[in-house]
Parts: sequence; C-alpha cells; structure tokens
Amino acid sequence: MSKLGQVVESIENYNKFVLDQVKRARTDEKFGRELLGRWNDIKAKIPITRTPTGVPLPRLALPEIDEPGEIARYLFGEGLPGEFPYLNAAYREMYLEPVREIESFEKNGGKLDKKIPQTEEPTRLFSGLMLAEDTNERFHYLTRHQRTHRLSTAFDGPTLYGIDSDADGVFGKIGEGGVAIDTVEDMIRLYDGFDLGSPNFSASMTISGPAPIIMAMYIAAAKRRFGPKVVPKLRGTIQADIFKEVQAQNETIFPIEPSLRFLTDMVEFTTREMPRWYPISISGYHIGEAGSTPVQQAAYTLSNGFAYAEMFAERGIPIDQFGPRLSFFLDCGLDAEYIALSRVSRRIWAIGMRDVFGGGPKAQLFKLHTQTSGRSLIAAEFKNNLTRTAAELVLAYMNATNSCHSNSADEPFTTPSEEWIRLAAHGQAILLEESGIFKHTMNMLSGSPGMKAVERAVEAAILDEFREIERLGGVLAAVEERYQRSQIQNAAHRYEQQIYDGTRPIIGLNRYRDGEDDIPEVKLVRTPRAKQQLQVDRLAKFKKKNAEKAKRALDNLAAVVERGENCFPTLLEAVEVCSLGQITGRLQEVVGRFRPMV
Repeated sequence: MSKLGQVVESIENYNKFVLDQVKRARTDEKFGRELLGRWNDIKAKIPITRTPTGVPLPRLALPEIDEPGEIARYLFGEGLPGEFPYLNAAYREMYLEPVREIESFEKNGGKLDKKIPQTEEPTRLFSGLMLAEDTNERFHYLTRHQRTHRLSTAFDGPTLYGIDSDADGVFGKIGEGGVAIDTVEDMIRLYDGFDLGSPNFSASMTISGPAPIIMAMYIAAAKRRFGPKVVPKLRGTIQADIFKEVQAQNETIFPIEPSLRFLTDMVEFTTREMPRWYPISISGYHIGEAGSTPVQQAAYTLSNGFAYAEMFAERGIPIDQFGPRLSFFLDCGLDAEYIALSRVSRRIWAIGMRDVFGGGPKAQLFKLHTQTSGRSLIAAEFKNNLTRTAAELVLAYMNATNSCHSNSADEPFTTPSEEWIRLAAHGQAILLEESGIFKHTMNMLSGSPGMKAVERAVEAAILDEFREIERLGGVLAAVEERYQRSQIQNAAHRYEQQIYDGTRPIIGLNRYRDGEDDIPEVKLVRTPRAKQQLQVDRLAKFKKKNAEKAKRALDNLAAVVERGENCFPTLLEAVEVCSLGQITGRLQEVVGRFRPMV
C-alpha cells in the first residue's frame, strides 16, 4: 500500500475514532462529564464583541449543544478553529477586528484614540503586465492602502516556459498576460521600492517549470539590494508545482524526474536557509480552470501534496522542517461543493500528515490561498462578473482561506485595467471591513445542515478518487497513465455541454439574454511594441556584458547536475550572469526536454 492508500485508511480510521468518542461520551458518565465541563469552560471564556449598532456577539460562534455525544462529535470531528483536525479554520482567529480596537472605540464615545495594530490582511491580488517596471507600478497601486504588502506575480508566456525574450517567434508575446523576466536585473526592477526583508512584505510567484531559476533570481535580487543577511528574512511562496503542470497546465520544460529533482533541490535549500519561505504552492486552481470538477480539483491537489511530502521525506528532509513550508492554492467557483471544499481539504490534510507522515501541528496545517474562478467569468453582459466574484468571495471566506485573490470583471477580454482591478479589490474590502459578516465572529456561517451534508459528500468523493489513484499505483504512476489529465478533459467537456444544452444556467449567456450580441467597449491592455523592443535590447546588453562569465557559470552548473549534487547553490551563482533562457537551454542539453505522455 502506498502512502496515499495509507491516507485513505487513516481518514477511515479517524472517522471511526470520532464515532467511538461519541459513543463513549454517551455511555461513560465520567468521560461525558469531562467533555461537558470542557465545553462549558470554552464557552465561558469566549470574549464578547459588539456590532456598530450595539448588539453583543461572541467572538467565536459554537453550536448550542449540551449533550456529551454531540460535543464529542464537534470537538473530535471538527475541532475548534486552530485545533485538530482544523475543519473550521487553521488558526484560532481570522479576519476579526482586534478586541482592543473595539474596547477603545467604546471607551472614547465612538472615537479611536490611536491606531491598534491589526493582523495581516488576507487580500493578495495577482498582477503582471508588460515589463518589470510596469508591473512594479501596478504593485504600488494595489498596495497603497494596505497595511501589509502581499504581492502576487503573473509572468508572461516566454518566462513561464523558460524562454528568453529574444528567442525566435516570441516577440509578440513579450509582456502579454504577465510580466517579462529574463534576468536578475529585471527582478530588481520588478520589486523596486518594496522592503523584501520586512515582516510586512511577502511575494508570491506563479510559475512552475523554471521555478528554481526564478527563485534563484529573486534571492539574488534581494541580496543585491539588501545584502546576504536578508535571505533568512524573505517571505513568500513560489508555485513550483510540477505534477499540476503535467496534469493540467502544460508548462513543464524538463522531463518529470529531473523537474522533481530540481524542485527538491530548491526545497532542500529553502527549508534550511529561508525559514519564512514557502517553496511550493500545491495548486488546484489551474486544475479547476482546465475543467475539473471541484472534487477532482481537491483530490488531485491533496494527492499531489502527499506525493511531494513522500518525495521530500525520501530526500532526508525532516517532515517537521518541510511540512510547515507547504502551501496550497485552490479555485473557488459557484458549484455547491465549494460551500465546504476547502474545509474538507484542510481536515484530510491534517489527518494524513499526522497519522501517516508523523508531522507535528505546524506540518498538519493546510495553509490556503484561494482565487475566485476565472472560468466563471463570462464575456456576455460582463458586468455580471462582479456579482459572480462577490458570491465566490463569500464562499472562499466561509471556508476560512488564509489569503484570497478576487478576479476582475473585464478579464474575459484583457489583462485587468486599473478601474476593474480596483473594484475587485474593493469587493474584498467591502466583505471583510464594511460588512459585519466576518469581522465580528469566527464561525459566523459554518455548520449549517446543508454545509454538513456537502462536507460528507465531498469527503467521500475525494476518498474515492484517492482509491482510484492508489489502484493505478500512486500519483506518479497515474500521471504516466494520463489518468488525471483524461478525467479533467472529460469533466471540461461535460461542463461545456451543460452550458450548451442549458442544464447549467449562465445568466446573460444561455438564460435571460437581452437579445444583443454586441461586444462591449472595453479598454484592452496590451504591451506596446517599443516596450517589447526595450526588453530585447536590455537582454542583449546583459548577455554581452556577461558573455565570458556566463559560459563558465553554465559549464559549472552542468557539471554539478551531471554529478547528481544539489544544484540550487550553483544556480544562485549562475543567475548573476546568465539569463533565464541561457540556463534553461543548458539544463535541457543535460537532462532533456519534457515530452507529453501518449
């Protein structure tokens, strides 16, 4: 039995354990009294907050139960926020106004005498366009009102494939749909003006195939600006999810085994040298966007995560060293499964990491970034996308996501303009700061009978997917059989067929159309030819300046890879004088190129 099979067994055993505790609480009088006493003590210690209209509310909402069996079912089956198995939340408090701010407000007759420090906002908006300085300008625009700067970076097509901007046939793609990054100098421009070592700054980079090279560039850029002592202070994540690329997104540039080796080299380095960095974001978002069902998205993401955990452990990295540095990224659409998808995923991950991998509490946490669904954005009557995204945001925060990106309504047509991305950001601010849905009470929307029904159905369906992957020999064997990819393709076809035949209503497209097919006037964001030429000219200058040093650095990198050593430290040296495309090309000479399985 593989580790994934053991995870299935561990979930089944834990569910049986919960039922045993329920039965024990009802038959063992002493145990029942202890549980009831603990429950009453928990409730007695919950602080009370007040809404702006003066209504008192508990900071944590709990079910009104006093029967020991139901208390056992809640405490063991769900857990309080921040307690195993973390169904309700990874942390004790999320999104809440500080108590001291509320008390100060009341004490001073509705006026705050001083600003109370608050926790990091969950809003993290995805951005990338044109050249590094253009994306940098957008970053500053997006964060100008934020207490903490949480940047999320989109790269253009050539960068995602590890190709330089001067490569044949890519000129028109430079800076389109993301930022063009060829060299460490571009990376310096990208985050200029931000204090990369600050505890209030973090950077997320959505790139997988050449992720170790881009990660090395980020470290090198930080060292150039702030010196070598900044490296342990760097916060953020890089996607680096090779399994997801093969299953759904197609941006793999090396064969699978070398890709996983380069990833593990990077993870080994960052877990040792960068304790605040997440070196992999295990991503279901692109699986969902490729057409999967919500259950497939969660099942493939979780199974990929367990496969990575097994791989890193085999390298000899301690579970409690790399486990806390794993993060996750899920889509949030409008299907009913999203009512509880992330909650169930958090519980499955915690049980599997504890009972199969032996991970401690920090390694058990399913740290999640959520993005509203790009697939749900429709060109027809596109302003309806504001409502779609707002509904998806409610679902994401109901599931206690750690951070969130809200898509812009104009994305069916273009890279978002400032007008629409501002509205997308305000959607989160209205939900979290203006409304009282999440800022007064934890668990405000959790635990309804409908949500519990969805939880049970989703967990059972995820475990069925695990069993099928286990039957095929595990994640890597299933990937080689194209299992995940074929299932995603089938689901995508079914989704489009449902739209076509009307069984999946899309307002403004196949239901309640206004009868007009006119394309609306939307400002398109495109990279001017002059900027694309500037990127090529900068790259040529960089290559000319470092020509001799680059040759030696590439030879050294190739030798380290051929000897089977960890290549990431050598990669850190190479990015100082080599471009992304130069490094990718040389590594492909050594390990080959990715070829899709047939």
